[in-house]
Amino acid sequence: MKNTINVALFASFVIAVLYMTKSFWGDWTVGVVTILFTLSVIFIAFVIFLENRSPAQTMTWLVVLGGFPLVGFFFYLFFGRNIRKRRLFKQKALVDEKMFLEIEGNQSSYQDKISLMGDHQRLLFRLAHRLGHSPISFTTRTKALTNGVETFDHIFDEIKKAKKHIHLEYYIVRHDHLGQQLKNILIEKAKEGVEIRFLYDAVGSWKLSQQYIKELRQAGVEMVPFLPVRVPILNNKINFRNHRKIIVIDHSVGFVGGLNIGDEYLGKNKYFGFWRDTHLLIKGEAVRTLQMIFLQDWYYMTDEKLLYEKYLSISKEVKVEEHTGGVQLIAGGPDNKWEVIKNLFFSMIMTAKKSIWIASPYFVPDEDILSALKISALSGIDVRLLVPNRPDKKIVFYASRSYFPELLEAGVKIYEYEKGFMHSKIVIVDHELASIGTSNMDMRSFHLNFEVNAFLYKTNSTQKLVDDYNDDIEQSKQIDFEGFQKRSIFQKIIESLSRLLSPLL
Repeated sequence: MKNTINVALFASFVIAVLYMTKSFWGDWTVGVVTILFTLSVIFIAFVIFLENRSPAQTMTWLVVLGGFPLVGFFFYLFFGRNIRKRRLFKQKALVDEKMFLEIEGNQSSYQDKISLMGDHQRLLFRLAHRLGHSPISFTTRTKALTNGVETFDHIFDEIKKAKKHIHLEYYIVRHDHLGQQLKNILIEKAKEGVEIRFLYDAVGSWKLSQQYIKELRQAGVEMVPFLPVRVPILNNKINFRNHRKIIVIDHSVGFVGGLNIGDEYLGKNKYFGFWRDTHLLIKGEAVRTLQMIFLQDWYYMTDEKLLYEKYLSISKEVKVEEHTGGVQLIAGGPDNKWEVIKNLFFSMIMTAKKSIWIASPYFVPDEDILSALKISALSGIDVRLLVPNRPDKKIVFYASRSYFPELLEAGVKIYEYEKGFMHSKIVIVDHELASIGTSNMDMRSFHLNFEVNAFLYKTNSTQKLVDDYNDDIEQSKQIDFEGFQKRSIFQKIIESLSRLLSPLL
């Protein structure tokens, strides 16, 4: 009886909407479309409610759907369908975890060396291994590379030395002068018989010309797009992008960091000018982890299993002495059960004893990271944040600035880089622990993107990152709390609106 009444009420509602629409527009079709659209919005709101997202995300989506139903409806179709995230990548997560555990084992051989580390170093390693299943290497040499010229000089030099294989994975690849240089070198190496596999993100590299791809493929380079988008509105993976930047050469040399392939990363863009960025050169044992991350991404897109000795053996050609510090490569992404890189950042912040230095071009923290930074600063720890002083992505830029007042009030020192555009992605704790890689300090990197970071424990490159950070501060202007509070009401409104949308970014 109750169900019959509910059906009758719903039918009455539909008929009423149809008649009102017919009376107003003079057309039954508009009424049908209106009902279907309204029901779709209500259904989406119900789904978001059941997803148990963070309260901020849930309320933001409900406000957008309620206040701007048409825009909110299509925005959700493009960017909001996270309920299927784990389901979409569940198989990838299971395969990746199984592969890491089979190849790396239980790490019992490292226990003696781990015992020599400090308390918070051991804590971070154990957490990283638990979440990312990745080993720590004490026989890996690293070198922090400052900016594009030094980075690409090293990359091109190592690629030219390749004898067996070259694996590349990038978010952005451009067909400009730098991209042309890379293409020409890869074609020459392919002619020499070197195996080359190139994975590029379909959205990040959407401007990459088909001619560029065709020339590489004709030369024998395997070019594969990551999660290609053919019909965007029907593609439930469009919001999950591969933001990784990986190169592995002959299973002995690796690169990871913030630089994509494009002339702007050499400072040739008129708007950005000088481009401040950081990359990492890796030689030795830890290269195998970087290789495994690439091979699993390749398998996910091609179904081609390449877990062979010739790719995964540890090169004996690279001579690395003991006591070079610890190096651990960690992959994060929507396929992880836990938000791996975000949780490692949180652990680094909360276990710091003296200092926390962060550089990030996009700073949109969630409540956990924001609270951790404020608590650390209030506890007397030297907390510094280095950000750009000009917008790259305007909504993200203004959303970042909305967090400044409460951070400044807590004692966080915030610097805006003035020499050019600051794109480094660095976290340094107590001058002995550091993270460098592809992950920004923002919600997109934490929740949606496939990322990869190197975590360094008392390596020589850690000190280089400290020195570079000090140099960057010299090129920056510190934000004054009282002066920042005097910005215009219009700017405050823009920041607040951008922050309201930040859970969706």
